Amino acid sequence: MAATTKPKTADPTLARNRQASHEYFILETFEAGIALAGTEVKALRGGRTQLREGYVRVEGGEAWLLGVNIAEYTQGHRRNHEPQRRRRLLLHRRQIEYLGAKVAQQGLTLVPLRIYLKNNRIKLEIGLCKGKKLWDKREAIAERDARRDAERVTARAQRL
Repeated sequence: MAATTKPKTADPTLARNRQASHEYFILETFEAGIALAGTEVKALRGGRTQLREGYVRVEGGEAWLLGVNIAEYTQGHRRNHEPQRRRRLLLHRRQIEYLGAKVAQQGLTLVPLRIYLKNNRIKLEIGLCKGKKLWDKREAIAERDARRDAERVTARAQRL
């Protein structure tokens, strides 16, 4: 008899902000739900979104996702969504207060890192970030090159 196993699914990530790790030091990450319209969900599942210019702002005890472009759903009709609209994030009150205090006191930034599926719900991973300076970026590039060279040397030594 065969044991029942879960079917393997593809990567649940719908969109990723690759530029964030180059531009910021990511100090903490948080998971948030997003209040979306039906056509936005269909467009996200179709992979039609851009996170690069997005950011999160805490206003009036609520967290808002701004600057994220979710393209219009092509089969949507009159009730299609606006691509650049503000979207409310679903977080616990304590998390919102914590994030608001960190952003106000320490000058940190809230950046959307990725949008993904979790239990058939769309979630957003937010990063509490500090901006990198030019020399920080150069250091990161140098570290990556050094690590790559070390891996190359060890791989060459193992082959011999």
